[in-house]
Amino acid sequence: MKKHILYPLFLVLLLVAACGPAKKTASAPSYRESHIIGFYNLENLFDTYHDEGKNDTEYLPEGANKWTEVKYAKKLSNMARVIAAMKEDNGVWHAVLGVSEIENRHVLEDLVSEPAIAEANYQIVHYDGPDRRGVDVALLYRPEVLKVLATESIPFTFKPSRIDWSQWTEEEMDYFKTRDVLMVRGTIGGEMFAFFVAHLPSRLGGKGADLRPRGAEIIYDRAMELQKEFPGIKIVVMGDMNDNPTDVSMTEFLHGKEFIDGLADEDFFDPFLSMIKAGYASLYYQGGNNIFDIVMVNKALAAAGSGEWQIRPIVKGKFYGRIFNKPFMTNQSGQYKGTPYRTFSNGAFVDGYSDHYPTYILIAR
Repeated sequence: MKKHILYPLFLVLLLVAACGPAKKTASAPSYRESHIIGFYNLENLFDTYHDEGKNDTEYLPEGANKWTEVKYAKKLSNMARVIAAMKEDNGVWHAVLGVSEIENRHVLEDLVSEPAIAEANYQIVHYDGPDRRGVDVALLYRPEVLKVLATESIPFTFKPSRIDWSQWTEEEMDYFKTRDVLMVRGTIGGEMFAFFVAHLPSRLGGKGADLRPRGAEIIYDRAMELQKEFPGIKIVVMGDMNDNPTDVSMTEFLHGKEFIDGLADEDFFDPFLSMIKAGYASLYYQGGNNIFDIVMVNKALAAAGSGEWQIRPIVKGKFYGRIFNKPFMTNQSGQYKGTPYRTFSNGAFVDGYSDHYPTYILIAR
């Protein structure tokens, strides 16, 4: 039987600066109650068996990656090590952790059973989606914290939209398949929350440029519906957006804003806007520093009333988000020095972690 861990009344965070080597803060905040909410792209967490309808042939023992049970076990252990390291830094497990690039529910069940994190008692929300690569998004949560009331798997559709799709034929639209967006609604400490987990379409080039804005539009429209249906609901949007906080998908279609002051009810506060402008990165794409792994919150959570759950700075007086990048997760030498230490490099299994660093926020009251 898995053990439950009770949250302490006080959570004192002695965290590193938002990115970079260990450095304790001089004055860490203390709250009556607090929780960590984050996102992690697990970089192709596949098991070794073929799933009908999944494009998983390269992740089979006889496939291109020679994906054996030994390699799969190492991958699970490495993912659990990162989650456990975040708990060690924060003093508590993530209350909610969105994940992407997972093949099926089975790999998540194996992950949450890993000895390094089993005591967290993570529960799973997952739907099999239509993505042609065969990867989905999911939500891991601690049932002691989040009481789930409803879940949805929201498909990618081209219409209705304010984007002009005249360059796309109906056949192209019918053929295109990508990850669904996951929505989980529930309560934390009696307050209503909704969590969206996304892995927006990849950077295909050409006609792919409008796909991420459309994905953001789908999330935004559903979020606004929830705000009308449940006045005061606190909304968290997280995921691998395949775009930076400064891109139009995030600033225009998801209404992401850099500052809490002046936030409208129709806006989202994106703490990673300030971080990317300061030079931080959650991954390195085509030689550039990027933050595709974004967690943003609506006004109800960004500018909450007294005594309510509210996003808080993780480093006091500094950033509201953190990119978690311990040395063991980072290449220490060679061509890719300073970048995430991934599972495969130049086609060879190198027993790494992910090509993305996890990101997270702190809420407290």
